[in-house]
Amino acid sequence: MNCSISGEVPEDPVVSKKSGLLFEKRLIERHISDYSKCPVTGEPLTVDDIIPVKTGKIVKPRPVQAASIPGMLGMFQIEWDGLMLSNFALEQQLHTARQELSHALYQHDAACRVIARLKKERDEARGLLAQAERQIPMAATTAVSSTSLSNGKRAAEDEEMGPDGKKIRPGISHSVIETITECNAALSQQRKKRQIPATLAPVDAVERYTQLNSYPLHKTNKPGILSLDIHYAKDIIATGGVDSNAVVFDRPSGQIISTLSGHSKRVTSLKFAAEGELVVSGSADKTVRVWQSSKDGNYDCRHVLKDHTAEVQAVTVHATNNYFVTASLDSTWCFYDLASGLCLTQVADASESEGYTSAAFHPDGLILGTGTSGSLVKIWDVKSQANVAKFDGHVGSVTAISFSENGYFLATAAQDGVKLWDLRKLKNFRTFSPYDENTPTQSVEFDHSGSYLALGGSDIRVYQVASVKAEWNHIKTFPDLSGTGKATCLKFGPDAAYVAVGSMDRNLRIFGLPDEEDQMEG
Repeated sequence: MNCSISGEVPEDPVVSKKSGLLFEKRLIERHISDYSKCPVTGEPLTVDDIIPVKTGKIVKPRPVQAASIPGMLGMFQIEWDGLMLSNFALEQQLHTARQELSHALYQHDAACRVIARLKKERDEARGLLAQAERQIPMAATTAVSSTSLSNGKRAAEDEEMGPDGKKIRPGISHSVIETITECNAALSQQRKKRQIPATLAPVDAVERYTQLNSYPLHKTNKPGILSLDIHYAKDIIATGGVDSNAVVFDRPSGQIISTLSGHSKRVTSLKFAAEGELVVSGSADKTVRVWQSSKDGNYDCRHVLKDHTAEVQAVTVHATNNYFVTASLDSTWCFYDLASGLCLTQVADASESEGYTSAAFHPDGLILGTGTSGSLVKIWDVKSQANVAKFDGHVGSVTAISFSENGYFLATAAQDGVKLWDLRKLKNFRTFSPYDENTPTQSVEFDHSGSYLALGGSDIRVYQVASVKAEWNHIKTFPDLSGTGKATCLKFGPDAAYVAVGSMDRNLRIFGLPDEEDQMEG
């Protein structure tokens, strides 16, 4: 008696009422649940139509092959052969997978090489395009007027030279002096009524600042960010790097807006101007460039200024947003008209031979502060271009200079640390020496409200601004996470909500409150 489905003796036999056929119970139940009919006759069939058959215990007969030793050896041989074939198939699949992986790696390497070549060709094309853009306007404007500017670059044969062999400058006119004087009066009046904004980050918040983000903005083969500036209204950051590029970066989105390529050496200083529509950059290639924002968001070179004969170390924009000053290692500083790129005057101090390493306008715009490679800080009257004060006492080059928004304090950084100067009495009233004699202080910056002071060297330290006699409390120290030991530049964000730091790696780092970051980005 065999099952009508399997053809074998059933272990749990049942019989169909309708057809009288014998089945294995589990097989016919499975078939009924799937098809609801008899597998042999095709008649409708339900579980109620099958009847179990009571039988004695069935002992299955041993297969013929297992009845003898030769038969069992034959079975083992078949199983062994099957195992060997399966193993051979697996080895073939492994070999094929290895070949495919090797081919994929080769394709990836080839793709990387192609991408690198295309990037190189793109950079070369950009350089040629920038060069062509500079040459085309120069040729066009030279044909119109022999004294006109061509992309901010003056032809040597068209420049008037004085008897001493120096270029003749038009000078700062009465109208310019009136403009900066009116600006000074307006800003001074506002400063008397100025109050600390309610939105300024409190001290306890600054104490809890930590690194929020690190953005690799510059090239890896020439790492280092030497300067940065923040446009508060748009919350965009500009950085100047050792790789000769400047980068304009949108902090809320974390995206690069534009890469400003054109300088041939490191970008030592840069500033926003004209509501962020312009960027002024100075470089070790002895040139200054003015970049203008275009409709597509990129910044295009508008002027190339070649008035210095040595590295340009500092750029600072006047409060009117109409003028800017550059300072160079050639021991001169130049006062420019921003719109035309014309150098109105170039000032040299005949009594000194040291070059200028830093510069900054006073918030009111009538005085200019410069630092020299000879450890001196010089204060200039912009209207007369006269040196009205000198501060000494530093050791090494004056690497950074920052005026407080209150108009009274000046902070300068050098090899020996940071010195604070009272501009009313023209004297030093406090000195911070945070590092050893072999570690210079690279940067110093007041926040826009004049409530905090930050300095950078082998780390970044934030102090609470107080009066001349009161103690300036040390609030927070941020470690230099770049691993280079050189925090080269820093600046407070709007309302001191964050601190942006550039170091001698290629990353821009943002320090702030983690929960504030989400609110600011939202």
